[in-house]
Order: sequence, then C-alpha cells, then structure tokens
Amino acid sequence: MESIMKAEPSKSVPPKGKRGISKTSVWARLKEQRLLYVLMLPALIVTLLFSYVPMFGLYMAFINYSPGGGSFFGQFFTTEFVGLEWFNYFFTNGDFYRVMRNTLAQSFLSLLFGFPMPIILALMINELRNGWFKKTFQTVSYMPHFISWVIAANIIITVLSSGGVLNNILTGLGFIDEPIQFMQKGPLFWWIIAISNTWKDMGFNAIMYLAAISAINPELYEVARVDGASRLKQILHITLPSIKPTVIILAILAVGGILNAGFDQQFLLQNNTVLQYSEVIDTYTYKYGLQNGMFSYGAAVGLFKSVVAFILVLSVNTMAKKMNEQSLF
Repeated sequence: MESIMKAEPSKSVPPKGKRGISKTSVWARLKEQRLLYVLMLPALIVTLLFSYVPMFGLYMAFINYSPGGGSFFGQFFTTEFVGLEWFNYFFTNGDFYRVMRNTLAQSFLSLLFGFPMPIILALMINELRNGWFKKTFQTVSYMPHFISWVIAANIIITVLSSGGVLNNILTGLGFIDEPIQFMQKGPLFWWIIAISNTWKDMGFNAIMYLAAISAINPELYEVARVDGASRLKQILHITLPSIKPTVIILAILAVGGILNAGFDQQFLLQNNTVLQYSEVIDTYTYKYGLQNGMFSYGAAVGLFKSVVAFILVLSVNTMAKKMNEQSLF
C-alpha cells in the first residue's frame, strides 16, 4: 500500500559503556577547569621532585657505590654493578633477624595500642556535651603531637628514671620496694616505644575520626532516641558503622607502614644496654648507610622495607575490598 511508508534504516548506536570520549569535549573540559589544574600544579611539582625524582637513587642498591673525588653522576653510573649482593648480605649477616624482630615487635605493639585509642578518644570527645570543656579537652589531647621527639624523649626518660614520677608513685603505693630501671631493661623498651607513640599521636589521629563523626546525619540519633536507644547503643549501631569506611582506610595505611617503627624515638631513647631490643630498620640504615659510609647497603635495606610495605598495602587493600567492599583503591 502506498500509505505504508518505508522505514528508514536505523543508525547503529554504540553501547553506552563503549562510547568514545570526544577529544573536543576533553579539551573543552580542560579549558573550563584550567584554574583547578593550576592549583594542582604546586602539589604535582612537589610530588615529582620529592617522590619520583629520588627514585633513580634506588639504583645505588644494586651497585658498589663509594663516594670519591670525582663527580657524583660519573661515579654513580660507572660503579661496579653487583646485583642482589647487598640484599643477600643483609639476609645472611646475622643482623636481619634482630632488626626485623625489633621492628615488627615495636610496630605491632604500636598498632595494637595506637590504632584503637584514637577511635575511643574520638567517641569520648563526641559524647561530651559541654562545649567549652569539649574544645579544651580536644585541644589538650592533640598538643603532644606538636612536641618534637627531642623534648618528648627527655620527658619520657625523666618520668621513667629511678627518681622519676612513675617510680615514686609505685614505691609510695607499696607496689615495689626498689625503683625499676625502665630504660635499662631491653624487653620493656618495646612497650615504652608503643605507649609513647600512642600518647604522642592519638589526639591528633582522633581528629580524622571526629571529622567522620561530624558528617553523620543528626536525624539518625534523634530517631534512635525516640526508639529508646541508650547512648551506648547509639555508638554501637550508628556512630561506629558510619565511620567504618574511615576506619578501614586508615587500617590499610597503618598495616602498610608496619615496618615504619620510627627513627626519632628509637634513636633518642635507645642506649647501649638495650641496643639488642631497640635497633630497627630505620636506625640500622642510618648507622650503616651514613655513619659507616655503606651507602649501597643502606639503600638496599631501605628498598627492602619499601617493597615489603608496598606488598602489604596491596594485600590488605585486596582483603578489605573482598570482605567489606571498602578499600583504598
């Protein structure tokens, strides 16, 4: 029939997920957001200069570098290539077990005390109702973070000395008859480092959890109160589940830095009597790499620590993504 019109051939439309991005739109978006990219430029330059450019120095871990009178680059690229010899030396020279034991022990204890305490402190601060007292308590809690480890180490040594506050309290209460030489006992050094790290950083770390708590919808608490939920149940069923993503992300970063036991606190608090328990990877690298002039050996030990940390971050991130659908990337 003539009234029947011929249908026009339909144009094939690519699936939504396979449509290409127009180059014009990309350039238009870049032009539109150019000020945002300009703001990013300083951070990008700093990251390149201090995070990526120094990576060429990792080559030092695979050569037998020794500074001499010539130019740095001339010696750096003409020094004998030794491959994995420095790594093998680190694993077999007898120091590996001691250094790794101390690093892992101090890191695990610091993680055991230092990870939950900021969460608990943030919950406590959030439950305070007096505004003036709440602000004062929060300010006092994160002030130790801004004290340098030089001052903090002297405070800790003074408090734990034979005539210090702690020994005086224990002696006065009759718990001990003679002062305890805390800084002379190797096994106690791990606990001193863990508790010191927790005291110094828990107030500052609690700020991130307080920020996450402040983003929770207040109506959830109002509904819970109407239903008769106590403040403890509100914490368990509203606050903690709401900050769960933040907790998981920070847990991934904390596990990734498990070999970062620290340098300042160990270096300032250690002494010859506890050296078998205080030597960690960072102090070990400093002593051999800089003080003893074994630059390639120090670079190899540092690279080993970085590789292990990278593997830990990937592993924990994958596990968290499969178990809770929350991950860093």
